[in-house]
Amino acid sequence: MTKPLNIKELKARAGGVSALLKELSHPNRLLIACALTEGEMNVSELEAEIDVAQPHLSRDLARLRDANLVKARRESKNVYYSLADSRLSNLIDALCNAFGPKPKSKPKVKKK
Repeated sequence: MTKPLNIKELKARAGGVSALLKELSHPNRLLIACALTEGEMNVSELEAEIDVAQPHLSRDLARLRDANLVKARRESKNVYYSLADSRLSNLIDALCNAFGPKPKSKPKVKKK
């Protein structure tokens, strides 16, 4: 386990972390980041994966690009998106572990 940050170190990083979380605070942007943890995708693939209309998807991708959270790569007529920083992938994985689907519990059997 890593040593926790002291408050001075945390204070120096809090603004950047807060800005990152603000960008991910919209459900569509969070879903885009989740989808991109699986690897590079183009807009059509993202649209099908997260079921968001293309205009909204393009707007949210632009915002994530402006925040340097995703990067774009053009190949012919397609633009492929991927996460710009592996730390974002680690954060998304942690969120999925914390808030993802809970395992189905076995039904409780009442004792007589």
